[in-house]
Amino acid sequence: MSKNIFEQSTILITGGSGSWGNELTTQLLNSFNPKEIRIYSRGEHKQVEMKRKFQNTKLKFIIGDIRDKDSLRIATKNVDYVFHLSALKHVPVCEENPWEAVKTNIIGTQNIIEVSIEQGVKKVIDVSTDKAVDPLNLYGVTKACGEKLIIAANLASSKTRFICIRGGNVLGTNGSVIPLFREQILKTNQVTITDERMTRFLMRVSEAIKLVLTAGINGVGGEIFVMKMPACKIVDLAAVMIKELGNNITKIINIGIRPGEKIHEILVSKYESVNTLDFGKYYIILPHLKIKKTYSFYKNKKYKKINFIEYSSNITTQLTKPEICKLLQEEHWLTSHNDPNGKTDLTRFKKQDLLRFNVIEGWKNYFTNK
Repeated sequence: MSKNIFEQSTILITGGSGSWGNELTTQLLNSFNPKEIRIYSRGEHKQVEMKRKFQNTKLKFIIGDIRDKDSLRIATKNVDYVFHLSALKHVPVCEENPWEAVKTNIIGTQNIIEVSIEQGVKKVIDVSTDKAVDPLNLYGVTKACGEKLIIAANLASSKTRFICIRGGNVLGTNGSVIPLFREQILKTNQVTITDERMTRFLMRVSEAIKLVLTAGINGVGGEIFVMKMPACKIVDLAAVMIKELGNNITKIINIGIRPGEKIHEILVSKYESVNTLDFGKYYIILPHLKIKKTYSFYKNKKYKKINFIEYSSNITTQLTKPEICKLLQEEHWLTSHNDPNGKTDLTRFKKQDLLRFNVIEGWKNYFTNK
């Protein structure tokens, strides 16, 4: 990242009280010296926690919903940069509540676009997902629509620039597979997976935010920035977590694929690869729309075009079990409430949690015979 465009700027982060928002706020405060960061989200409790955590006068907390255009208009006044993180993101929730997903992920994104243009924001950086590529589930469909809206918005304004980033699964974010597996092992001594073939991209939240900031600084409008990242088999992830947190009777239960779930995820599709450039640690997907400013900028850059057809979680570098273990240890996901140093204290687990979590008959017999 070559320059600090965020110094003494006013920044709005929608969905700013979540995992990504906390890390983005941390990196902005530590490295970029902004004038003000406005945290815009619906969660009162999370905002209170975040305020106590940072205790920084540069932070301003605003309760609001991106569906509410009037509220957004007030929050965006005199803002230089918008990081758009708000979304309904859980696949089953979106499948079961489709119109709610549309209102947040599509209409909410359009509200961001219109208000940002109206208020003269310099750049809007939209956070998207691998599920937006060849989407199968409604979450992916709504995020794909959001990407299209963001990219096309560059045709509507000569002042405000709109850029996308596309990420894979981020380690340990709220509701993701790693905290789920951890909770299942510690509470029920079992892990549920949906298909043994399944692979997923994995990235640290700190790396994800570096991608967001890189896109914000270097993007000229209309691009999609994609991080190069490894993937892992979900069954290997489960095995590592069971080895470190479980015991010899911890079970893996196959519950079948959920509605809208894919076996593998894609970050760059075969339709996008022809317009994709290698940007070192990242790929840049140029828009299919002929955005003159964007194509003029990249025409003179010596970035190589990629030489693969598709960038999928089953063909990228696969993390081995030791590599998965190291990654989880570094991110502190292999500790338990029973033992802060790592391994679960099974003696205490038996005494305290038998009555609460005796959901497996064989497990009950195991404890009874001890």
